[in-house]
Amino acid sequence: MSKLEFKNVSFAYSNGFKAVDNLNLTINSGEKIAIIGQNGAGKSTCAKLMNGLLRPNEGQILLDDKDTSDMTTAQISRKVGYVFQNPNDQIFNSTVYDEVAFSLRAMKVEENELDKRVRKACEVCDLSSYLDDHPYDLPYSTRKFVTIAITIANDCDIYIFDEPTAGQDSYSMKCLKNVIDYLHEKNKTIITITHDMEFVVNNFDRVIVMQNKEIIKDADKSEVFDDKKTLEKSYIKAPIIKRLCNSIDVKENLLSVEDFVAYIEKFGV
Repeated sequence: MSKLEFKNVSFAYSNGFKAVDNLNLTINSGEKIAIIGQNGAGKSTCAKLMNGLLRPNEGQILLDDKDTSDMTTAQISRKVGYVFQNPNDQIFNSTVYDEVAFSLRAMKVEENELDKRVRKACEVCDLSSYLDDHPYDLPYSTRKFVTIAITIANDCDIYIFDEPTAGQDSYSMKCLKNVIDYLHEKNKTIITITHDMEFVVNNFDRVIVMQNKEIIKDADKSEVFDDKKTLEKSYIKAPIIKRLCNSIDVKENLLSVEDFVAYIEKFGV
């Protein structure tokens, strides 16, 4: 399993706009991490630096103690899979099966092994009944799971999901949780960029808050959402349950519906 490190990493686009500034970060194997912050905070740039889609102008990024400047983007992506916010940016084959199998064929994976990995990835993503369908005949929310299945079939060590809850209904949210649980059981590292705080508290442990190109908080979710100064500085609203507790003067640091129900059953309000 892989370890990822940022050492004084900065990146500016060709127009001179600096998107991230002096990031220092260590991500260990098996962590579940949410990167949150307002648009323009540097979240997506940070994530794209992680898998080689972008390269730092300053500093080092180490993957398993190896400088990624010495690795190709293809080499990095075999360990660090990136699922784009818009699935249409990744899909170009005529069937779901061929789409999920495409990169495996490029890596010359033996056909029996390829078939096994494609079918398992599609099973995890609830796509088994769509293997022969054209991806663009599927609803947008289902299409997003095709791109997730691609990274699962590739058996990456680190998975980055960019706004995975956008456009998802309640059933898709349950499927997404199943995917995260499956990957976590396999000790994979899961990183999400998201504006959905309920998704964060229900699925992730560590929260990285970005604001104005920098990391301003990196801690357990309970600590992050109990830090009023950080939330105010980053213009982030606490999860609904946390705000409800604040409004009725519940001092316990509750974040999820399950925690709130357990508290009510034990203490009342």
